[in-house]
Amino acid sequence: MSIKKPKAKYETAMLIDDSEIDNFINQKMVEGCNFAERIYVHTSSKSALEFLMNFERAHLPDELIPEIIFLDINMPIMDGFQFAEEFQKIAPKVYGKVKIVFLTSSLNPVDQKRAMGVRGVYSFLNKPLGKDHLDKL
Repeated sequence: MSIKKPKAKYETAMLIDDSEIDNFINQKMVEGCNFAERIYVHTSSKSALEFLMNFERAHLPDELIPEIIFLDINMPIMDGFQFAEEFQKIAPKVYGKVKIVFLTSSLNPVDQKRAMGVRGVYSFLNKPLGKDHLDKL
């Protein structure tokens, strides 16, 4: 007799952080807590944006679209705020189905206030991602 794994809270999640170590740790936490069935990982907000734009273009099944994105603020080339702004403009169909969670090491209250003012932002969390964070989401 096999034991059936309980259904994850989310079908698909995405991690966007320029730190491969942070992505690895966060991915293991998401997997270990059975938070998402599928996890996409990007070390660049530009590559994540391209990936998401492809959902809009290719009309891929909704279950493949990430329902929740953990997004770092401080990244080179395109920071988390710029990503959220571009994502809203470029992929409106996909954007409306996604919860954005800023996951950052920033302790700056200005960043938190700005993040919570972005349309579609669900939460603002400080690294590292923990089981208690995932339980609250």
